[in-house]
Amino acid sequence: MHPDDQIAYLTKGAAEVISLDELARKLERSHKTKTPLNIKAGFDPTAADLHLGHTVLIYKLKHFQSMGHNVQFLIGDFTALIGDPSGRNSARPPLTAEQVRQNAATYTRQVFKILDPQKTRVVFNNEWMGKMSAGDLIKLSSHYTVARMLERNDFSDRMAQQKPLSIHEFLYPLVQGYDSVVLKSDVELGGNDQKFNLLVGRELQRDFGQAPQVIMTMPLLEGTDGKEKMSKSLANYIGIEEPAETMFAKIMSIPDELMIKYYALLTDYTPSQIGKIEQGLKAGALHPRQVKKELGINIVAGYYGQIEAESAAQQFEKIHQDKEIPDEIPCKNFQLEEGQDKAWIVRIITGTVKIAGSSQVRRLIQQGGVKVNHATVSDVNLELPPGEYIIQIGRREFVKVSVV
Repeated sequence: MHPDDQIAYLTKGAAEVISLDELARKLERSHKTKTPLNIKAGFDPTAADLHLGHTVLIYKLKHFQSMGHNVQFLIGDFTALIGDPSGRNSARPPLTAEQVRQNAATYTRQVFKILDPQKTRVVFNNEWMGKMSAGDLIKLSSHYTVARMLERNDFSDRMAQQKPLSIHEFLYPLVQGYDSVVLKSDVELGGNDQKFNLLVGRELQRDFGQAPQVIMTMPLLEGTDGKEKMSKSLANYIGIEEPAETMFAKIMSIPDELMIKYYALLTDYTPSQIGKIEQGLKAGALHPRQVKKELGINIVAGYYGQIEAESAAQQFEKIHQDKEIPDEIPCKNFQLEEGQDKAWIVRIITGTVKIAGSSQVRRLIQQGGVKVNHATVSDVNLELPPGEYIIQIGRREFVKVSVV
């Protein structure tokens, strides 16, 4: 692909590129010399499971990979021991070496659902940082001043608020920047909360006599609630190892206004294709539900294949459009207490489904989130006599309960 066309495709969805002119020159040089660029993205293995929010950068790596460039997937097994201070108002608790090792093992498995393993270089920054002596680290620290570090908003804010700021936190951007020196990165990708760290990499490369890397920041991806950054702790995430049916159903639950962003950040669609979808939605020529269905199939197919993705879509439609139940749902028995002839719906659910407790069930009922035999439960005091019931909790969880 010509460099001009590469730029349009590679920068789709990006929050910022520093600088676009430099990227154009690097791509032009790469095209003329037939020398691939080195594209780096770093991931600290701070959790065992990846969700779609994590994959924004991995998809961008894939796009560079599809253009023939070298992808360097860096696992920060050394930086994870420090703890990334980005966006923090207090020091991040560092992980143990064992936690890092276990999480890193899951990352190397999960990223190859998107990247080509034959064309991806997986590197660990402990390979070079772990060999550094104390003297080497002091020498590296001399390349950046305290004044420059305090230009970072989260550091300066904590100083102004007289909150603790540890010396080891200054090491994080230094080490991340030095990774770019070691890997001779031409382009580094990161979330837009990583801008400061990526800029440190540019400065260190200059100090070490290298051409500074282009940095490309990507926006944070909102979760299924459409408001907050996708996060497991907020329960608004879509995990990449969740079952195909669950993944598809969660994608179908995102607000319509997020669809174009998901297309830009999580698919291989070109800017032209995405533009046509956006125009079709605005003009009313495309129905939002169909556009979202195609989005869900496209994303799920990337992890499970086209057949599984289409099957997940069919299951979703059976449940939500045809009022049918999934082909397989768990079956549970609920035993009435002696002398009782009915059972309270809240107690039935807490006794048969893994759920936080009766207060959560009450809240779900009040929000219209519980159905019995396809009918929405409106009364939290509902009692059921002996019999078989299909109970639906939320959009995706079903259980067949025999009250006996």
